[in-house]
Amino acid sequence: MKKRRKHLAAFFLTAALAAGLAGCGSSGSGNESGKGGGPHIGIIFTQAGLGGNSFNDLALDGVRRAAGELGITYDQVEPKSVADEEIIQDEMASSGEYDLIICVGDEQVDALNNVASVYTEQRFALLDAVSELENVASYSCKAQEGSFMAGALAVLAKQEQMDKRLQDNHTVGFIGGVDNPLINQFAAGYQAGALYADPEVTVLMDYAGGFNDPTTAKTIANTFYEKGADVIFHASGASGMGVFQAAEEKNFISMGVNLNQNSIAPDYIMASMLKKLDTCAYHAIASIVEDTYTGENQLLGLRDGGVDLTLEGSRIQVLDSVKEKLDEIRQAIVNGEIEVPDEL
Repeated sequence: MKKRRKHLAAFFLTAALAAGLAGCGSSGSGNESGKGGGPHIGIIFTQAGLGGNSFNDLALDGVRRAAGELGITYDQVEPKSVADEEIIQDEMASSGEYDLIICVGDEQVDALNNVASVYTEQRFALLDAVSELENVASYSCKAQEGSFMAGALAVLAKQEQMDKRLQDNHTVGFIGGVDNPLINQFAAGYQAGALYADPEVTVLMDYAGGFNDPTTAKTIANTFYEKGADVIFHASGASGMGVFQAAEEKNFISMGVNLNQNSIAPDYIMASMLKKLDTCAYHAIASIVEDTYTGENQLLGLRDGGVDLTLEGSRIQVLDSVKEKLDEIRQAIVNGEIEVPDEL
């Protein structure tokens, strides 16, 4: 395996990297508003690439911020497939040109574990996933904290009868992609936030069974609505589009996740819980600039700007009194006065 990597590295050093990794994906470099002369950073995106306000775009925002504020330079690569990711990781690591190589997303973990175990002197950062290798600093977000805010908002909106579509009951809903520990961080936080605002609330929960099944998610959302849940939060990837479709058809309120999804259906999406990969990327680069890098798992929450809840882009009017309560809840979490569970 090691000989294979060396062969690939030698080949792609001359034939791919110099030509923009044309065989594996598109690449670019930048020093946008940066001073130059600082650390050189490489970032490898998921195969989904850039565009559409994706996780990759958020990570790039963090790198660009670092270029402007910390004087780093960077190269970026968009792999054409998951299989290309290991080749690109290997090529960057073998070149010896990078002070830090940032890999985005869970889909790169297996490849990164292979490559980082060979190039043990190379420093890596992994965003939104975890590796246990000593030369990989993993950055993840405390999804439960942002979800707690979403759960509290769902109940507060009902209590204040902010919208004529909200029923006078104690029922809200959560739809996950799959029943696993990661998604249950969202579920646990949402349920805890709802219970914090209303100890009598019932949080209906179900899973679409995948992250690209809007039909199933829509069916679940319709069922929840029939049971009285008129605010439904999803953590189900592309399956969540089915939740939004159901909200429009049945005229109830939904909530987005990870990115700001409010503009997708601004009359039906009240808020979105954000996972701030831009903050994660910036923190990773700052550790290189400040010489504080350690290959440890970093968890960023509300205190660190790793998660958030945004109302921006929604046309559903949230009362100032509700916003004030949310600010109080946020501060209590930051201060450690509210401990948010990360499992059900």
